[in-house]
Amino acid sequence: MDKNIHPCNNITSGQVYLSVILRERIGKYLGKTVQIIPHITDEIKNRIRQVAMREKPDILIIEVGGTVGDIEAMPFLEAIRQFRLEEPKENTALVHVTLLPFLKTVGELKTKPTQHSVKVLQGMGLQPDVIVGRAEIPLNQKIKEKISLYCNVPVEAVISNPDTDCVYELPLLFEEQGLGDYLSKILNLQKRPPSLQNWKQVVYKFKNFNDTVKIAMPGKYTAIIDSYISINEALKHAGAHLGVKVLLEWIETEMFEEDPDKLSILDNFDGILLTPGFGKRGVEGMIATADYAILKGKPFLGICFGAQLLFIAFCRRVLGLKNANSTEIDPNTPHPVVDMLPEQRRVEAKGGTMRLGGHKIYIKRGTKLFEAYGKEVVVERFRHRYHIIKKYAEKAESKNLVVSAYDETGNIINAIELANDSWIVGVQFHPEFKSRPNRPSPIYVSFIKEALKHKRNRRGANTNV
Repeated sequence: MDKNIHPCNNITSGQVYLSVILRERIGKYLGKTVQIIPHITDEIKNRIRQVAMREKPDILIIEVGGTVGDIEAMPFLEAIRQFRLEEPKENTALVHVTLLPFLKTVGELKTKPTQHSVKVLQGMGLQPDVIVGRAEIPLNQKIKEKISLYCNVPVEAVISNPDTDCVYELPLLFEEQGLGDYLSKILNLQKRPPSLQNWKQVVYKFKNFNDTVKIAMPGKYTAIIDSYISINEALKHAGAHLGVKVLLEWIETEMFEEDPDKLSILDNFDGILLTPGFGKRGVEGMIATADYAILKGKPFLGICFGAQLLFIAFCRRVLGLKNANSTEIDPNTPHPVVDMLPEQRRVEAKGGTMRLGGHKIYIKRGTKLFEAYGKEVVVERFRHRYHIIKKYAEKAESKNLVVSAYDETGNIINAIELANDSWIVGVQFHPEFKSRPNRPSPIYVSFIKEALKHKRNRRGANTNV
């Protein structure tokens, strides 16, 4: 929706329980027995209403995550039941998103899980107004009628949510099925023809492309690719903007530690994005990946931890500091080229104490980073406790490395890059957090543009041979 959402829009169990416990500790309940109902549920409802008061939206969408029946979600679902009871009937609509497994052996969608989840909701006093059926394939009329009959909703209130090549196409599919009109009827809203032209153009860009690029994403959390979901989407946003389909491949870097010869698989890619992370596992493989990019001149973007490891690789290869490392990985390294932020040394409690959120970034003119953003000052989001040490960066600047961005104090390095023709950039911030399908992150656009150029140059070289 291209909106920046305030932190209060994220309501967690931890926040809710902590607030109630602290309130009890200072005597707000005057010795009353504190219980899930009404104290926890009241806190949930209050937080929802505070968001409504703060944002004043026409419609407030409240997502209760998890699965119906999970013990963690019970207080939230009970709060929603109470909320619907307290509000006028036309003020709320309950939409239940449910999975319909597709059994390929018989070629059939199964509705039993949906029937059971709706039955659990009904047992909690919640009757869905709309059921959105999540499935591999579109729901046919027969399946919709079956769900309608057994789940006590009209047929037109059963909406198909199938797998799509482009997730941004889903709003258009929902409109085709009349979901907007049906919700407007429930909420007693005036029907208005939606303005979909701009969104259709966004979807068109994602579904139509002139070329492809292959991007390697070496990292340590590759077993679950949603670990990098914001990065995955930012790369796709950039690709759509350029008319390019981005093909991603996640690579577990521990295999480079076991067999360095396997680094040669990176030859098959047009660009490398070195992912964020924490801890020692797989780090030497990630450093070897950055070293490969420096050696080969492959388009490279390091994000946060990935930027720090790029700097470590540079210090080892170019400055000759063979045991250079981050003190996070090796506290006893003789060359702590990446170390803890000074203000973090005083921090004992680790929860929520990193350098977080939006900070101003001051970009040097004439750098690849400036070429991407076209501005000297931008705001991006951060999440880190360690940083590149300035005195080592100053030594590296005499050897073809450029510090392309600082914070407003000039003490925290926010980005580095190589000064040669290779497009090798590392950023301490997380530009993917601000990327949008209709407004992609500038640095991701530059990265994909360079990867495409690299591919075409290679293709031209092979043709000449």
